[in-house]
Amino acid sequence: MIDWFTKISPIFQVLIATLYTWGLTALGAGLVFFFKQINRKVLDGMLGLAAGIMIAASFWSLLAPAIELAGETTAQPWIPVTIGFLLGALFLWGLNKLIPHLHLWLPVSKAEGPKTSWHRSILLVLAITIHNVPEGLAIGIAFGAVAVGIPSATLGGAIALAIGIGIQNFPEGTAVSVPLRREGLSRAKSFWYGQLSGIVEPISGLIGFFAIIFMRPILPYALAFAAGAMIFVVVEELIPESQYAKNTDLATLGAIFGFALMMALDVSLG
Repeated sequence: MIDWFTKISPIFQVLIATLYTWGLTALGAGLVFFFKQINRKVLDGMLGLAAGIMIAASFWSLLAPAIELAGETTAQPWIPVTIGFLLGALFLWGLNKLIPHLHLWLPVSKAEGPKTSWHRSILLVLAITIHNVPEGLAIGIAFGAVAVGIPSATLGGAIALAIGIGIQNFPEGTAVSVPLRREGLSRAKSFWYGQLSGIVEPISGLIGFFAIIFMRPILPYALAFAAGAMIFVVVEELIPESQYAKNTDLATLGAIFGFALMMALDVSLG
């Protein structure tokens, strides 16, 4: 698969990778055509899986290469990596404050961000969309690092990152579409809203890719930025939502398995 991928333009590599992650979101949302509701324990385990994948991806695919790359240009590689990581977390914190959104399982009265009269379905989609932004950026940055010839960046590692993010996008699509169906929306509308949250990934992927192509010196900051944003999402959203119904053991085991899966993918392919 990697040999075939090397023959494609880097821009199309990013597009294929992010369309794949969007497709997995749509596939997860498509479960609404078969189920009006999904077992809460299963969904909590899947959300835990997503959290574990994102934590592992943040280190192996983003922070570790950022530290190695920064070490080639400065005697204190922790400085640019720490700055980038904190900026990424602050960026997501700012989006949460600026964009109205609603976390899973909460009533509309608990919506975060500016007050709005938007429907619950829109607020749920926006919540997932916000944390799909750093995922798309991470993929674009990873492929951009390969395109500009960074020694510590490998095509296999970028592919592993895309595969891992795609896997964890599956339960996210389900987590939006099935609750909407349960609230009375049609299967088609529930699917539409569920997959819609993933459309931002190809867009943010291209933004991340071109940022690296034209501003190569910022790469250590950019890799750490994506990692910080992803960790913010895990702590702010995925872990609390996976544990909300007190299915603690299942959610935790899902996170452990997801971490191990992403670690194995990155080490074996990267």
